[in-house]
Amino acid sequence: MMVAALLLLQAAATPPPGSDIVVRAPATPFGQTPATMVIEPVAMMIATLDADGDGETTRSEMIEGVRHSFEAIDTQHRGSLGYIQFADWAEKWLGDRNALPSPFDVDRDGDNRITLDELQAHFAKLFSRFDANRDGAISRSETLTVRATPADRNGPTAPRPPTGERRKGGR
Repeated sequence: MMVAALLLLQAAATPPPGSDIVVRAPATPFGQTPATMVIEPVAMMIATLDADGDGETTRSEMIEGVRHSFEAIDTQHRGSLGYIQFADWAEKWLGDRNALPSPFDVDRDGDNRITLDELQAHFAKLFSRFDANRDGAISRSETLTVRATPADRNGPTAPRPPTGERRKGGR
């Protein structure tokens, strides 16, 4: 009797000849091809300060954009940001509270406050670094950095020294 019931269940589950069998399953995830070009948060910000939409950010567009970003955080109009406010600025304009530049790099006089002049002076140095062709404007291509270290979806794939082998100058 049990065998007859099992045969009936199998017959009911078997599709008729010639019918398509469709298997529904979640798509298998795959690793994205690693990026070979990256952009620093400050370079991304500078690219967004392109006020006229011509694909290039001039020094004056950058200075005005940095002023606007500073004033958006300096809501009490104190004329300077403490390091915590600077972290708020970095989170809003660079995407992360810990993104570079560090407040220690920007705070030239070491008074634990960052003025608009200090922030604009720091960005002026960054502008000079990114303006590779020295034409007075930063194009999108000038903001890109070619990744030198090979990577896969798990991170850098540079060869590691064999276990027990000392690294040069290290332990």
